[in-house]
Amino acid sequence: PLEEAVRCIDLGARGIKLHPRAQKFLLDDDRLAPVFELAAARRVPILIHGGRGLPPIADALARLMDAYEPQLIVAHAGIADLAALARHFSGRPGVFFDTSVWSALDLLDLYRLVAPEQVLYASDYPYGQQPASLLMALRTARMAGLDDWQLRAMLGGSATRIANAEEALPHSAPRGPTEISTPITFARIHQYLSMATPLLWTRQADTIGVLGLALNACDERSNGHREATDRIRELLLVARDLWRVLPEAEEADVARTARTAFRLLHLANVLSVTSTA
Repeated sequence: PLEEAVRCIDLGARGIKLHPRAQKFLLDDDRLAPVFELAAARRVPILIHGGRGLPPIADALARLMDAYEPQLIVAHAGIADLAALARHFSGRPGVFFDTSVWSALDLLDLYRLVAPEQVLYASDYPYGQQPASLLMALRTARMAGLDDWQLRAMLGGSATRIANAEEALPHSAPRGPTEISTPITFARIHQYLSMATPLLWTRQADTIGVLGLALNACDERSNGHREATDRIRELLLVARDLWRVLPEAEEADVARTARTAFRLLHLANVLSVTSTA
C-alpha cells in the first residue's frame, strides 16, 4: 500500500482513500502505520470508510492518529462506530466526518456529537445522488441549528481548505439536539418507508404492502400538515408505479428503474424525518 500511495501522490493525488471492508484489512494492520506517516509528511488527507460492514474502528484509528497526526476524513458520518469516534475525535483539529449516509437520523446524531466545522458535505456517488444527499444535509443541518456561515463551511468551505492544505477552521460547540419531536403522521410514514427500503434495495416485491401504508398515512385529513404530506405522497406514487413494473422491465432497464424508485423513496423518507426543518 505504501508504494502505491507514494506513486499516486507523486503524480498529483490530493489524498489517500482507505476502505477496510472492500480492501479486507483491519485498522490494527501494521501496514497502515507508514501510510499514515506518509500522509502527515506530504500533507494530504486520509479518507477512510466509516460506514456499514465494519467492526469497531475508533480505538485503533485513534492510536494511528496519535502517532502520526495526518488530516483525517471519516466517511459516512462514522456510523460504524460513531459514539466512540466522537469520543476520540470530537473537537480534534484536522479530523472531519462526511455526510454520505442514507439516514437523516445518523446526521442529526453526528451534529450532536462533533463540531459543525468538522462536518463535510459528501454524496457517496453513485449510491447517494442529488437532490437527496444535498437535501438531507441541509435540512438536518438546519434542524441542528447550524448558521449560514457554518453551512457554507460544511458545503464546501472546509473541503476547499483541506484541498489547499490550509489550516482548519476553529471549532465551535456541537449543535445538534439530543431529542427530536415529530408529528405522529411523519413518524408513521418514516416507519413504513424504513420497512420498504430493504425490499426495494434488494428488488423484492412489496408483498407486505408497506408502501401502501405510507401512502395511507399521507392521506390522513386531520394531520395538519397537508402541504408537506402531499409532497411526500407525490414522490411515493411515482416510486410505487416504478416498483410495480420492475418484474416486467427489460433486463437493461431493471437497475435504472429500481434506482430511480429507491431515490424517490429516499427523498420521501428524508422529508418525513426532517418535517420540522
